[in-house]
Amino acid sequence: MNKDYQADATSLVSADAQIGKGTRIWQFCNIMGGCVIGENCNIGQNVFVEGGVRLGDHVKVKNNVALYQGVVCEDDVFLGPNCVFTNVINPRSFIERKHEFQQTVVKKGATVGANATILCGNTIGRYAMIGAGAVVTHDVGDYQLVIGNPARAAGYVCMCGCRLQETQEKGVWRCPACGGCYRLTADGGMHRFDGSK
Repeated sequence: MNKDYQADATSLVSADAQIGKGTRIWQFCNIMGGCVIGENCNIGQNVFVEGGVRLGDHVKVKNNVALYQGVVCEDDVFLGPNCVFTNVINPRSFIERKHEFQQTVVKKGATVGANATILCGNTIGRYAMIGAGAVVTHDVGDYQLVIGNPARAAGYVCMCGCRLQETQEKGVWRCPACGGCYRLTADGGMHRFDGSK
């Protein structure tokens, strides 16, 4: 068993879970066999991680989050307290639908706010930000900010997490905090560039 991570004595950690170096698991967690948790992750109190879940490096999972089979989080993802993931669209207690589980991908650097709900089968783009309490029913683009129920686009955010402001140059957005420059793409996406002429 890998001893390079720390787990509180009150947590149940399966010997079949793959857990990276430097990861910390706090009180009352249940980490099941068959999951993969990367290096230097922080798993908050009362977190459930089911088999088949994959977390990259430097992922922060705050208190009271349940991650079910099909959830994939890339590096540097932040999952706020009490956020919710699903893995089947039309569950019934009396019908077995494990063969219908859908994958949910949260890409590098994205943030899911407290009490947000992410319906399965969707992808949260790189460095996107899901507002607290939002209900995500569709894919979210890179750097996109979504809020509300159902979640709707409310602008864009920088890698540093601050809201981007549109400049006088068409299609160019800038971060007022760190100065990062971004450009809208033809398909409505957003990408970072160095801002030089």
